[in-house]
Amino acid sequence: MKNGIFLIAGLVITILYIVFSMQIYELLYYETEFSQAMYEENMYLVVAMINAIVAWAAAAIYYYAVNSVSFARWYHWLIFLGIAVFIAPTADFIYPNSVFNEYDYEYNMQLIHFSLLNIMVETILFIAVSYSIRWWSSNCRHTPIPQ
Repeated sequence: MKNGIFLIAGLVITILYIVFSMQIYELLYYETEFSQAMYEENMYLVVAMINAIVAWAAAAIYYYAVNSVSFARWYHWLIFLGIAVFIAPTADFIYPNSVFNEYDYEYNMQLIHFSLLNIMVETILFIAVSYSIRWWSSNCRHTPIPQ
């Protein structure tokens, strides 16, 4: 019962993050022209989807594909957090930059700041996902913090 509640909580957090991504990002980082371009090109939703997919995929790979006793320490979990924190912000820079280059927008510095912000967002999302799916892992369910 408790495990199902954690899974539902992780799904709800992820869905709320995706639905309210524009409001979250504009609250955390607002630069008039950049934010307007992100809104007009629907980049907030794309970035939120990238972050959610990377967080769920990295956590699922750690807890269910790797799922090894010899790889069940907090620092192993931290490696997967690092992978997620590298992939998501990198993709969150590359994809909007390619879209903005099509329209001859110059937002490189803003995208760098936005990608750095996404490190924090991806970390929070990865932690939430980890706590929502770790309970069904046979070997890694005690990582990063024991029950």
